Amino acid sequence: MRIIKYLFLLLLLSLVALSIFIATQKGVFTVERSMIINSQRSLVFNYANDLKNWKDWNSLAVEDSLMNITYSNNTIGKGGFCSWDGKEGSGELKTINTKENDSILQTMSFNGNSADVSMSFKDTLGKTKITWKAKGRMSFLFKVKTIFDGGANKIFGRIFEKSLNHLDKRLDYEINTYNVTVNGVVKKLEAFYLAQTFTSEFSKVAKNSAIVFSKITTFCNNNDITIKGKPFAIYHTYDTTNKLTKISICIPIKNPIFITEGSEISSDTLRSFEAVKTTLTGHYSHTSKAINKTLEYLKTNNLRTDPTFSHLEIYTIGKNEINTPSKWKTEIYYPTIPKPVYKPAVAIPTTTEEMVPKAQEEKEIPSEF
Repeated sequence: MRIIKYLFLLLLLSLVALSIFIATQKGVFTVERSMIINSQRSLVFNYANDLKNWKDWNSLAVEDSLMNITYSNNTIGKGGFCSWDGKEGSGELKTINTKENDSILQTMSFNGNSADVSMSFKDTLGKTKITWKAKGRMSFLFKVKTIFDGGANKIFGRIFEKSLNHLDKRLDYEINTYNVTVNGVVKKLEAFYLAQTFTSEFSKVAKNSAIVFSKITTFCNNNDITIKGKPFAIYHTYDTTNKLTKISICIPIKNPIFITEGSEISSDTLRSFEAVKTTLTGHYSHTSKAINKTLEYLKTNNLRTDPTFSHLEIYTIGKNEINTPSKWKTEIYYPTIPKPVYKPAVAIPTTTEEMVPKAQEEKEIPSEF
């Protein structure tokens, strides 16, 4: 009996000593990992900058299919936020600041640990070097875990390494898998829409568009305005030399409405027009390839473009429908000036037998919205 008491006392003293040892250990940690990603810097930055993509490359989410993730309304750039609850625990991630194609600064909490997180992006001959760094403080329980599992650097380092590998594979397939099909001449029907117009650099169109689409959609919901159709963008000008465009981000609506003068959002009507349609299946970064194919088609078929605006893009399947870039679908329309239809001259009969000309068959142009 006395031996059991001694053993119990020894165990208790060991636990106390271990607790004191753990408590006196430094609670701070720094973890850093780097990797070359086989995609262009702007694509890698934009993908990592949208927290909605987090679950498709961060190892915590990739390895936990039942993880429950909640997102803020805006998940791109400064202010973007997500929280999660999964088999490995719960946490939060918030974007504090970003520098275009250069860096992302975030704060993270995970199972009682907190950290300042940074990702930097460096161009390496068409590829991208990502340096991912976290500096923070550990909870008491996590300090216990680190003693038996190789330390914070090893634990968080594994997460970083797996995540960067997932990011590389995800981008390599999802960004670089695409298809372009020129569908030919179609007729677009009249549509009513709400829009906000601005001038933007090509590289910032996606980011600015996401913000405006969200703003107009919220405006429609708050004012009981019925949305009818998919969001689209009208490129009024498209300056490939200076990489600038004047663009209207549009949401189609069921009925025309009156907007108070001075509002950022305007109401307008898209008149019916003929256009050459091209369908891009894949990430938006391949839009320039789709545009080039469209211009080649116009030239080959001697079709003249209507100068009313440059072109129009309809986002029939996008990130709001499916978070798989290789399956996104964008329809591009270049307005054209219809070719004049010449009626054949009526020949004067040279005999008493009447000569009846055959009716000219006119090729039907499909009509779609």
